[in-house]
Amino acid sequence: MSSTETSTNYTRTLKVGDEAPDFTLPTHNEGRLNLKWYRGRKNVVLAFYPGDWTPVCTVQIPEYQGLLERFGDHNTQVLGISVDSVACHAAWAKSLGGISYPLMADYYPHGEIARRYGVLSDRGYAERVVFLIDKDGVIRYIDNVDLAKVPSTDRLFEELAKLNA
Repeated sequence: MSSTETSTNYTRTLKVGDEAPDFTLPTHNEGRLNLKWYRGRKNVVLAFYPGDWTPVCTVQIPEYQGLLERFGDHNTQVLGISVDSVACHAAWAKSLGGISYPLMADYYPHGEIARRYGVLSDRGYAERVVFLIDKDGVIRYIDNVDLAKVPSTDRLFEELAKLNA
């Protein structure tokens, strides 16, 4: 599935070149975090995923954990986000052996941030969509992949290299 296709009935509201909507959400390990805090400091990989404890997410989220040093080399913060609760994120992260980057809980109001980003499915979960946001808060890359597939980290690092060129 390409970045222009969708697997459910929602309207994509954001595109490359748009300013990323700001938000504040609780996380499993950092308290409440605000996206705007990273402006002027770091690029952000904002990885929306359908849900904790699901098979593909159990591959995607730990993969980012294993690449944190490489993301750091690109001055990039990874943020995972789903409609699950903080408690669910914390238990799942522990079951995975520990996830040190923030897993953000778009739990209440249910899916509000996923809705603002245009990735809340009509079934109530976030689609598997990765946004690359530069230090100025501008969306530079969007990868919308099929729910059954893990997003390409190779492509993500290619886009990060362009930002840092």
